[in-house]
Amino acid sequence: MRNKVNTLLVWKIITSLFEQAVLVAVVIWVLPLIDVNLPLWVLAPATIVLQAYNVFSYRKSIHALRTQPIAGMANMVGTKGETVSTLTPDGLVKIRGELWAATAANGNIVNGRNVTVVEQNGLKLVVRESDQPVT
Repeated sequence: MRNKVNTLLVWKIITSLFEQAVLVAVVIWVLPLIDVNLPLWVLAPATIVLQAYNVFSYRKSIHALRTQPIAGMANMVGTKGETVSTLTPDGLVKIRGELWAATAANGNIVNGRNVTVVEQNGLKLVVRESDQPVT
């Protein structure tokens, strides 16, 4: 993971320098060719804004890389959710903002009820009605 972050940092520095060079080249050489003459004092705020955007996007990228996935087959047992269709015994449940195919462990479960995952069968979850609310 650390190597991936360092590679991303090097890549972001290189692309940031390239973006700054392109901005300077456009303001100094390309715009005067089409009779658009911007004063050089415009270049400084533009480069500052571009650099601020680069720092912002880099920080968001690193945050996304470091964030662990919240849903997945490895950690679904014991997870709480809510039915979005009546399980007769098959239907859909919403767990952690995702829809999953589910089977009721014992009988039918009405739409809108809280459930807890008790088992997994491939990509289908086996759920049991729960009194505890989804957190």
